[in-house]
Amino acid sequence: MVSREHKIRDSLHDKLQLLRSITNSHAINETSIIVDASNYIKELKQKVERLNKDVASASNKNSWPQVSVETLEKGFVVNVYSAKNCSGLLVSLLEAFEELGLNVLEARVSCKDSFHLQAFGGENEEDKENYINAQMVKQAISDAIKNWNESNEQD
Repeated sequence: MVSREHKIRDSLHDKLQLLRSITNSHAINETSIIVDASNYIKELKQKVERLNKDVASASNKNSWPQVSVETLEKGFVVNVYSAKNCSGLLVSLLEAFEELGLNVLEARVSCKDSFHLQAFGGENEEDKENYINAQMVKQAISDAIKNWNESNEQD
């Protein structure tokens, strides 16, 4: 019976020492170790709340679609990404390509939980007189996103 109580006491002591080391407590008695652990948990909760606020703030900033355009030898790679689903945006973007006179040679689109378009567009061979650069493509895509957003706000 004495040895069982001794094992329980040793186990409790070991667990308190582990708790003490995890919480960076310098306390010696059991009550102080538990108080330090409680304060440590409160600090962790506050950190989690701050991080959640930061993430929410960052996701609100990233909800507007991000656009990048790279120039290729004969055309462009257009990437459009949004952290949220953007119903109807694909149609607006393809219309912008058409207005620019770009042919979509290959495209990958994902619009389940977020929106991501990667399109490879080449200049229309029949329209050699109108030179198109990456900045023009980016501006046209940005305008299409702006128009799409304004039409969604009116709905």
